[in-house]
Amino acid sequence: MSAPLYRRIAQQIKDEIERGNWKEGEAIPTENHLSEQYNASRVTIRQAIKVLVEDGLLEKIQGSGTYVKEQKIEHNIFELLSFTEEMRKLNKEPVNHILDFRLIAPPDHVRRRLKLAPDEKVFYVRRQRLVDGVPYVLEDTYLPVALFPNLSYSIMTGSKYDYIEKEVGMKIKDSFQEVIPVLPSKEIAEALNVDESLPILKMESYSVFVDGTIFEYSENHFKSDEYKFTLKASRP
Repeated sequence: MSAPLYRRIAQQIKDEIERGNWKEGEAIPTENHLSEQYNASRVTIRQAIKVLVEDGLLEKIQGSGTYVKEQKIEHNIFELLSFTEEMRKLNKEPVNHILDFRLIAPPDHVRRRLKLAPDEKVFYVRRQRLVDGVPYVLEDTYLPVALFPNLSYSIMTGSKYDYIEKEVGMKIKDSFQEVIPVLPSKEIAEALNVDESLPILKMESYSVFVDGTIFEYSENHFKSDEYKFTLKASRP
């Protein structure tokens, strides 16, 4: 038995979006136009649109129209990819805006996590990470000077993991991450262009080389309306 007409039309609209004919954030044609295009009643078109709204592919804005919904970026916590690698998988080119780059004595919690001696220094780097001009992540990273003596401002405008693996020649093995919802400080809210009353997602993480050396501690702040975290759970 064939699917109802409204579901077949919903699939055709979905196909148009996936082919890139209607892009994220763009309005789709009016009900009258779609009714003529698919040779169906406006009631049927409304049913098709309702299906796609419920599926999260479209959104209706009262008094304006129906738009292709901008999709959240999905972060698979079981796949160790840099932000740059994640964006390139989505055919997007990220930009790193350096807000701070300093040589410092690390805070106590960072020193303990990186297992540093009392006199060891770190590079502290704050990066605003943008896609299509929109800030998605604010990253605070601490990297031991002893491991990366040649680290520079210009290097951190690119991919940190590319530099570590391709230039330094070290192999990254694991990242240990904890994600919690928090309210942003005024400074973080301004960097992410969000309201201070809107919860964001904070990820605290540290990463290790194959030899077990902890080489990085980071605190990343993600816009909760633009980013989602996924995981796969299996029964034993």
